[in-house]
Amino acid sequence: MPKRIIIDTDPGIDDAFAFLLALASPEIKLEALTTTQGNVTLEAATRNALAVLELANASHIPVIAGSVVPLVQPLRASAHVHGESGIGNSKLPTPKSKTIEGHAVDYLIQRVLAEPGELSIFPIGPLTNIAMAIRKEPKFAKAVKELVIMGGAVLEHGNVTPQAEFNIYVDPHAAHIVFHSGVPITLIPLDVTHKCLLKIEHVDRLLKIKSPITKFINDAVEVYLRFSFDHGFTGSALHDPLTLATIIAPELLTFKELHVDVDHSSGVSMGKTFGDFFGNTSKPVNMKVALQVRGEEFIELFIQRMETLAKSIS
Repeated sequence: MPKRIIIDTDPGIDDAFAFLLALASPEIKLEALTTTQGNVTLEAATRNALAVLELANASHIPVIAGSVVPLVQPLRASAHVHGESGIGNSKLPTPKSKTIEGHAVDYLIQRVLAEPGELSIFPIGPLTNIAMAIRKEPKFAKAVKELVIMGGAVLEHGNVTPQAEFNIYVDPHAAHIVFHSGVPITLIPLDVTHKCLLKIEHVDRLLKIKSPITKFINDAVEVYLRFSFDHGFTGSALHDPLTLATIIAPELLTFKELHVDVDHSSGVSMGKTFGDFFGNTSKPVNMKVALQVRGEEFIELFIQRMETLAKSIS
């Protein structure tokens, strides 16, 4: 039976690729997208979510808009990484579909409480919506099946400051709430996502199939590849799609159970995630952290799934 998930997202190029991977994976039933600020404004994130679903003939999946700003910090978008639109140089048409009325936080609470223990949430942007749901409804944390979070850098360096990963840095106060909520958490940090690189030769392989899907991937990733090359990478990290490997290919990941916390001060380490590897704090484990990955195998899996999806949408 496919795993039922909701993706909480701020699309974002790799967010969009995560949607496509979910739609291309029979092991997954994508039930909704909830949007938040992060890579782009909430308005742009929501438009991108609708447009990508429409591209993939999946407009039946509901999209619900959420948090406009982080809990405490000002909005920090990343146009230099994802382009002004959030999805690179792609020119997706204005979506015909509309969002579901209401706020994403209320939607998440309603869905999770209606079916306790049944729905997994995959937050692949800042954790604002999730933290607000936890604070607004005390029953939420015990009713959600699990959170699979793309965020953090435990042993790896940061990608927005020397110590902090973008999603956590954008709303460290939300991350602190979520990490201490008691919800079962799997963390997919930069430690593994930086080993999953989509390269030019992979995109060229996809372009052998004429499809709106392959054109979108090519157009979207151009800006992202340029940013990646400028920072010493040989390809663009598939941060957000890797969260789905926990469903479709968990054998590619190696996990360690840790107590992980986050610095939400205003100092130089704001947004830093740190794991208690030696039990120095005597605090209980609060998550599973992916620390190793067979990155090339994951990229091959991603390419194969995109080829299959592209062949179905011409």
